[in-house]
Amino acid sequence: MPTITGLFDTYDDARRAVADLEAAGVDSGDISIISHDERADAGNLAAEGAGTGAGLGAVAGGAGGLLAGLGLVAIPGVGPVVAAGWLVATLSGAAAGAVAGGVAGGLIGALTESGIPEGEAEFYAEGVRRGGTIVVARVNEAHVDAATVILSQSNAVDPQARRRAFEGEGWTHFDEGAPLYTPEERQRLRERYRNPL
Repeated sequence: MPTITGLFDTYDDARRAVADLEAAGVDSGDISIISHDERADAGNLAAEGAGTGAGLGAVAGGAGGLLAGLGLVAIPGVGPVVAAGWLVATLSGAAAGAVAGGVAGGLIGALTESGIPEGEAEFYAEGVRRGGTIVVARVNEAHVDAATVILSQSNAVDPQARRRAFEGEGWTHFDEGAPLYTPEERQRLRERYRNPL
C-alpha cells in the first residue's frame, strides 16, 4: 500500500486532516498521527474522546479507533510525543533496530520502513522535532489521489518551502544527538513558520 504523509504546524490542523481522510474512506486503522504540539497530550485527547464527541475522539469513533492507541512515546532525537496508529508499532520496532544498529533512527527508520524515502523521512522527523505534527496514511490505490490532496491541503505545511526554511537556518539532516527544543522554543518556531516576515 502506498504511504502518504503530511506535516502540520498544529495538532488541530492534523486532526482535521485525519477527519477528512476518514470521510474519504481511509480506514482509521491505516492512519497514524505523531504530535509534538503541547496541546495534544494524552490526557487532553482522552478527555476529548470521552466528551461529547469533539476532536479526535469523534473522528475515531469515541474511545475506539485511532484514539484507542493514543499514548506517549519517546523518540530518539525528538523527545516525548503523542502518537497513535499503526506507525507506533513500526516505530517501536525501528527503535529496537536502531539500538542494534539496524536502522538510522526510531522515527526515520519507521518512516523509511513504511516506504518514505530517507531524505523525506529526515525532513518529517525534523518537522516533528521542531513542534509539528505528522499524519501518515497507508492507502489503497483507490484512495491515493484523495489522500494526497487532503494531506497537502488542510493547512498542511508546504514541504519544499519548509525544507528551504530549515536549510536557511543551517539544517542539513536530522541529527538524533542535537539538543531537544523546549516547549517554548517549539511554540516560537511554529509561530515563526506560520507567519514568516
